[in-house]
Amino acid sequence: MNESKVQSAIALEGVSFSYGENEVLSNVTFAVAPGEFVGIIGPNGSGKSTLLRIMAGILRPSSGVVTMAGRPMQNLSRRDIARSVAVVPQETTFVFPFTALEVVLMGRSPHLGRFGIEGEDDLEVARQAMQATDTWFLRDRTMEEVSGGEKQRVIVARALAQKPEILLLDEPTNALDIRHQVDIYQLLQRLHDESGLTIVLISHDLNLSARACERLILLHRGRIKCDGGPDEVITSALLSEVYETELEVHTDPATGAPIITTPIDRAVSKKSQLFGAKERQRKIP
Repeated sequence: MNESKVQSAIALEGVSFSYGENEVLSNVTFAVAPGEFVGIIGPNGSGKSTLLRIMAGILRPSSGVVTMAGRPMQNLSRRDIARSVAVVPQETTFVFPFTALEVVLMGRSPHLGRFGIEGEDDLEVARQAMQATDTWFLRDRTMEEVSGGEKQRVIVARALAQKPEILLLDEPTNALDIRHQVDIYQLLQRLHDESGLTIVLISHDLNLSARACERLILLHRGRIKCDGGPDEVITSALLSEVYETELEVHTDPATGAPIITTPIDRAVSKKSQLFGAKERQRKIP
């Protein structure tokens, strides 16, 4: 058996996937080491969500192999996969008015016995997951009564209640305001730093991804365009080519992380500078 596969939390080798005649992924190969925090970025239609669904065992690749801790995923049951891999989707809807605690307890399903009844141990795991995500105070509220940011933290808590080795997130800050986006990213960083959880994150927010993730994989038209640290992947030339628009990359003087600016950002900045200059001229006696 390939040694690199055994040492990887999850590995893909030569993975391709098609919807009918439409090839979405082509010959994708990479491995994620235990404890890595990896971001998958790329334009719309580059295959990011499909890739995550394959890593979660929801889709089976048209060709290629996916292994989890050295074991071919196709040989694992859905229950076995759910005990090791948890997924936070873009959107989660509930037909019934479940409380936040009831939602988090759903994460214990892969570990329950034949009759699917939670015990005190499961409740304790749920409590710890909710405390880790700062949602324990929401335990008796229905999901209709919580804010968007609170709801997403509850969904992360549900994933943590699975006690996964790998956490996969598909645009977890989608439709959240900037404050809640930052809250989610800070939560993920803390979970990664404190527990060594393996995290794979899909995001359209290049700036937040560059700050939070230690490694980025840039997808373009179903293929890996670049795989490396944020400084290697977040470059003006590479991003401008892939996103087909002029992008500039600067360095945050406070953190050293790359910052991406668009023509709109620069136009607004110039307009602000011009406005400021006019205001100063008006104040001159």
